[in-house]
Amino acid sequence: MLVFGDSGYPLLLFPTSMGRYYESKDFGLIDAISWFIEEGRIRVYCPDSIDAVSWYNKEISPEQRAYNHSCYDKLLMEEVLPRMEAETGQQRIVAAGCSFGGYHAANFAFRHPDKVSYLFSLSGIFDIKPRVDGYYDDNVYYNNPADYIPDNQHADLWRMGIVLGVADRDVTRPQNELLSGILAGKKISHWLDIRPQTTHDWPVWREMLPHYLSLIK
Repeated sequence: MLVFGDSGYPLLLFPTSMGRYYESKDFGLIDAISWFIEEGRIRVYCPDSIDAVSWYNKEISPEQRAYNHSCYDKLLMEEVLPRMEAETGQQRIVAAGCSFGGYHAANFAFRHPDKVSYLFSLSGIFDIKPRVDGYYDDNVYYNNPADYIPDNQHADLWRMGIVLGVADRDVTRPQNELLSGILAGKKISHWLDIRPQTTHDWPVWREMLPHYLSLIK
């Protein structure tokens, strides 16, 4: 995990599909939000992903893929989150990520709404079922926002600041519109930000994230 900044609101920033902990730095996302870091507004935590041994590993069973991701969620909750809280003095965090990192951010936020104040998903996906080849169990359900959000009545969902950012020509646009519809059906306030004349790539994400961070109160 890489950490940027000395103080401020804790931001858990996930990498894209099978991305590593240094990806956000290498692709200029950290530079894009450097003002917030340098001004002490945010402290950014960039964890590694385990996608290569969970959702993206076709060499193991779908059951094992889902179980491995549940272990990752447990790691975040029991090791990463306590460190973030101890180092910043904050009891709630911002969760954000681009592409498959948007899935990770959304899933973590919606599974643990008492721990997340803001969710910024950039071109995320919210239905994990295509990655489990028709298999289904509790680990799939509880890591599939499109399935469990309709049944989730946790009061903190209605307190969370939620932005679903997506490019207008983005392959993930239908999933963002689907999730927006689910949230609207539950009267959960959110912003579906569809950026015109853009595609699923780093340039639009480098524009989106500073904008969303400016919304933190």
